[in-house]
Amino acid sequence: MQAAQTGARAVALAASLLAAAPAAADLSVSGFLQQNTAVNTAGANPDGRDYKWQEERAQLKLEATGGAWRGYFKGDGYYDNLDRNGGGDVREAYVDYTGSAFDLQVGRQVITWGLGDLVFVNDVFPMDYEALFVGRPLEYLKRGVDAVKLGAYSKLANFELVLEPKFRESRIPDARRFWLFDPMPAVTNRETLKPSQGDVGLRIYRDIAGYDAALYLYRGFQRTPSMRPDSLTAPTKITYFYPQLSTYGASLSGQVGVGVLSMEAAYYDSRQDRSGTDFAVPNSQTRLLVAYQLQPWEDFTLNLQYYEERMQDYGAYLASLPPGFPVEKRWNPTVGLRATQFYRHQTLRVSLYASYDTSNDDRFINPELRYSFTDRVWGAVGVNIFGGKPWGQFGQLVRDDNLYVQMRYAF
Repeated sequence: MQAAQTGARAVALAASLLAAAPAAADLSVSGFLQQNTAVNTAGANPDGRDYKWQEERAQLKLEATGGAWRGYFKGDGYYDNLDRNGGGDVREAYVDYTGSAFDLQVGRQVITWGLGDLVFVNDVFPMDYEALFVGRPLEYLKRGVDAVKLGAYSKLANFELVLEPKFRESRIPDARRFWLFDPMPAVTNRETLKPSQGDVGLRIYRDIAGYDAALYLYRGFQRTPSMRPDSLTAPTKITYFYPQLSTYGASLSGQVGVGVLSMEAAYYDSRQDRSGTDFAVPNSQTRLLVAYQLQPWEDFTLNLQYYEERMQDYGAYLASLPPGFPVEKRWNPTVGLRATQFYRHQTLRVSLYASYDTSNDDRFINPELRYSFTDRVWGAVGVNIFGGKPWGQFGQLVRDDNLYVQMRYAF
């Protein structure tokens, strides 16, 4: 029922955009039809099925421009063959105004900050991790937020202020289709508490001697939930909640040698537990990223990354950790790469993404082959391979390895 209502709202928003476009406005319509399938290669799902994903999806994009105003809508309709139901998803729907020294964008929009490739230092906006782990196109990694975004431009610096009145969480994998780590699987009475407040972010950026520099400030909440049992000795109920969070970060990128060097850092201030004595709330931490992208030869790009997390108040964390819970390390260094090679006049793309956390053996490997049959039709096949400790981000998914196939027709 909820999915049907969402689909109806998507149609209504599209119709409103068309109706609101002035007669003199330029209107463009585009979209695609797509089939997505992801089949297990390491065993069945928790629900006993052999498929992670099997759906047909259609996307409609409308853009109306007139003078300084622009309206944009991107919505999906889909049918899930596993659950045998359909629905809709409003991915983006906003109106923006562009002035001489500022711009304003209001509505659902995708906001991306930072420089990492599947590594999130200053990008604090919601993700869709399930989409990533079943091989959907990377455009589905980010979730839109209902926000007001104000941009202001000056000789000193440029400013981007994001006001999100209602918090929106990241989407984590469905426990029916993915094997997820659960320290208390016997407790079935569970509830989720979402923040009643919104969040706010500010990005300040400018060019410094040919390098792109930025500062980031955010005040809101963690996008993935923490869990708190009502008792550690005999729990009967688990409550999921989103801890308070502030972040302060910076980034710098530009040409160095034959490639582009990117550096990024952030401090994650766990406002709900700055002392680190509450085991249910993530400790404050520092995140660092160094990346280098180059093109050794024509049609081949290579991106190398080194990422590190350092937990604050580690002694307090160890002292408050309940017996039997997995122990995280203070330092978590991760190395990663993405290699992409094009063939046949760039109609064939062969790519590999891989990351490895040296502290807990957490690893994720994603090779993919994509071929463009025509300008409008392409297909892709790839594999998601996970590994590591049972409680790690990727290690918990070791039984969720899958092979995925996509076909898209664009119009």
